[in-house]
Amino acid sequence: MWYYKKRYACIGALLCCLLWGSAFPCIKTGYRIFGIDAGDTASQILFAGCRFSMAGILVILFGSILSRRVLLPGKQAVPKVLILSLFQTILQYLFFYWGLAHASGVSSSIINGSGTFFAILFAALLFRKEALNMDKIFGMLLGFFGVILVSTAGNSTGIAFRWNGEGFILISSLCYAVSSVLIKIFGEKENPVILSGYQFFTGGVVMTVWGTLSGGRLSVGSVSGAVLLLYLAFFFFFAYTLWGILLKYHPVSGVAIWGFCTPVFGVLLSALFLNETENINLFCLLALVFVSAGIYLVNRSEG
Repeated sequence: MWYYKKRYACIGALLCCLLWGSAFPCIKTGYRIFGIDAGDTASQILFAGCRFSMAGILVILFGSILSRRVLLPGKQAVPKVLILSLFQTILQYLFFYWGLAHASGVSSSIINGSGTFFAILFAALLFRKEALNMDKIFGMLLGFFGVILVSTAGNSTGIAFRWNGEGFILISSLCYAVSSVLIKIFGEKENPVILSGYQFFTGGVVMTVWGTLSGGRLSVGSVSGAVLLLYLAFFFFFAYTLWGILLKYHPVSGVAIWGFCTPVFGVLLSALFLNETENINLFCLLALVFVSAGIYLVNRSEG
């Protein structure tokens, strides 16, 4: 099958990061369409919960159509779905939105980008799923430096650290790292489509209820709003399902390292669709070089 081949895995991982990068301008546009203020954390969580719930439904629906049977998690898969949902969706995004309300944009981007760094370290040191060598270490450092460059381009580099701001963003990144390795571990015996669909749906429902009870409001009163919400749900379902399949058949480091491309794509796509051209400068181009070099080194180490 195509996903066994490394070159197709690289293309698939790059596509996932491109789609996640498109989330930056899409979510900003969604806040404008739905009238969600930058400080309205409850509505942001509700908005995220709705798109994750829809993404889970789409995964289960399309997976069932392709399999010609209704995809249901077995008894042994249920606790794995709940654990994965806790780390990949609920804790990761709750802490991200809570932290974002009290952290600067620059520090949030940098700390959030560290999730890829932690995922590779956890896979090697904590879960013992693969070896760590100098190529991987140097590649991670290059990729992370690229994230720092693209995050600070055109912005003030003064970075503070607040326990309920940058601290929560760091917890969010750690949850992402843990979930990346859990996908690898759980995917060895379970269908990654089932894991992805049901963890998204479960996490999305929890976040929707949480956001609503916290006072969040979301009104889809226009066609553009409905289309945007559907697109966000679609690309999250497609990207995370594909990511899970790639992690099942390839080393965590070889897949996760591509995550450093996401903030770079976010800047480029924001410039294209939101006219934020001031962020396209030498720093952004250098970030691409460092991220590309890091990806090459890590994948070279995997042979």
